[in-house]
Amino acid sequence: MAAASTRPVLIAGGGIGGLAAALGLAQKGIRSILLEKAAALGEIGAGIQLGPNAFHAFDYLGVGEAARGMAVYVDQLRLMDALTAEEITHVDLRDAFRIRFGNPYAVVHRGDLHGVLLNACRDHELIELRVNSEVTGYDQDGSSVTARLVSGERVAGSLLIGADGLWSNIRKQVIGDGAPRVSGHTTYRSVIPTDEMPEDLRWNAATLWAGPKCHIVHYPLSGWKVFNLVVTYHNDAPEPVAGQPVSDEEVMQGFRHVHARAQNIIRHGKNWRLWVLCDRDPNERWIDGRVALLGDAAHPMMQYFAQGACMALEDAVCLSHMLDAHASDHAAALERYRTQRFARTARVQLLSRAIGEHIYHPAGEHARLRNAIMSAKTSEDYYDDLAWIYGGTGLAS
Repeated sequence: MAAASTRPVLIAGGGIGGLAAALGLAQKGIRSILLEKAAALGEIGAGIQLGPNAFHAFDYLGVGEAARGMAVYVDQLRLMDALTAEEITHVDLRDAFRIRFGNPYAVVHRGDLHGVLLNACRDHELIELRVNSEVTGYDQDGSSVTARLVSGERVAGSLLIGADGLWSNIRKQVIGDGAPRVSGHTTYRSVIPTDEMPEDLRWNAATLWAGPKCHIVHYPLSGWKVFNLVVTYHNDAPEPVAGQPVSDEEVMQGFRHVHARAQNIIRHGKNWRLWVLCDRDPNERWIDGRVALLGDAAHPMMQYFAQGACMALEDAVCLSHMLDAHASDHAAALERYRTQRFARTARVQLLSRAIGEHIYHPAGEHARLRNAIMSAKTSEDYYDDLAWIYGGTGLAS
């Protein structure tokens, strides 16, 4: 690729997916210019979960050691019944899990992970980072693509990667399928200092309390300094909202029917912010000539499989691999990227919705059936169920 064109690859968006794409390209000797709309490169939000497939990607991108250094390694995925406060099941994430999948399961602060990728990009001579550079659209001809910035500036490159998230301007031009789907699920996020977390719940686990039309997730972060707390209520919210401050009382409204022990966790949260969750149906049209979509711009998904960041990292691995393997034929490279990634990401998109319906939020007989099925499985059974996702690297479907 580097020999075929002296023009850099342009990347719209400086989130986890965009930075990972720049790093992947740099690993293959391909120069890039990353164009971020914000005034500074950073990441909001709190914790995210990383399956072994994320660590496979970190190793490929050359940041495995740094990523491992800022992660918290949880011992279990733990599923609790929010109505009874009893454990339904758990998945052991210790030695047997790591041996099976070749890498750990971890939780990280989103800002810490973004920082690892950002520092690696800043240190690489093939990556140029530009802020205040929102890409509003593009033009292309047979030999190049030009990104149009909101400032009126135009930046030319060999290819353009749209890694600009759920509300992607690049997707508008590639696919033009309108606004994302509003799920009606509202998520509230908080961070609790560890010494304020109820002592009997300071588990080294990614814990899910599942209840009718609601759930609670918590796990330790940042070297056990804090606990990440995310609570979600299926309240049929009609419009997208992102990061809006909200009162403690509003958060509790969706959880008055759950067990007092589960409610007590929420009462320790402070400075809550809300997001109304959105996703899209899978769509195969990721490519337009010299333009390709990546991460949430290509396949935004619900949070219930905890795979959004992992899928963006895998995209970056696959894209850089294909551009290197088909260095003289960008069309073949982008098509190979699309065909290898689409089925896998579509499966995660649709399963994320199904997991929300059948594991996180069921009620009555539906919930009792969930409990019966899930409590009967061993950790090894779950390893078998998850092998298709956790064993992936971005280079295999």
